[in-house]
Amino acid sequence: MSYRESSIRGVVASGIAGSVPVLAMASVMWVSEAVDLLPGTYFDRLGIQPRSSDGLLGIALAPFLHAGFAHLIANTGAFLILGVLLAWTTGRFLPVTLGIVLFGGLGTWLIGQPYTVHIGASGVVYGYAAFLVAWGVFTRRVVSILVAAAVLVMYGGIVWGVLPGQAGVSWQGHLCGAIAGIVMAWWLAERPQRRQVAR
Repeated sequence: MSYRESSIRGVVASGIAGSVPVLAMASVMWVSEAVDLLPGTYFDRLGIQPRSSDGLLGIALAPFLHAGFAHLIANTGAFLILGVLLAWTTGRFLPVTLGIVLFGGLGTWLIGQPYTVHIGASGVVYGYAAFLVAWGVFTRRVVSILVAAAVLVMYGGIVWGVLPGQAGVSWQGHLCGAIAGIVMAWWLAERPQRRQVAR
């Protein structure tokens, strides 16, 4: 087996392994929404409640909660596509997701309107899209640049979702998720360079 074939197989294996958490997260979203249909359940109240101590738990839970199946369906497609792209092109799905969920959620908790509840995976979707575009800019690798261009073509229109004005839409979640994605791209792209300088 040539070095090139070995490298390709390694990338494919890494991408497949990285896609498993993407599918697992999407499955949890669907299961939680199905369970939320049962009498006496109301998971949506567990979302992010800005500047409320009770709402801090929502930072971790909000991406898995949705206001009905229409909301869930609207998020699932982009979540799967962008999540798999992230897993296949960077191999850093878990740290990127964790950073976007925590920092994006905390930002939403800080700047969201009081007495509101923020739920849904759209903040994570915005984080993935912003990360992939920023990753192409920061790393300047051919594949990453091509992926960034594809994301801009497919999802460039979502940029308007970070602006206030649409009732019932958490623009704060979108904005903070996107910012978190850019920060994670910068941090992960810079780490190898910092290690090399230290050596």
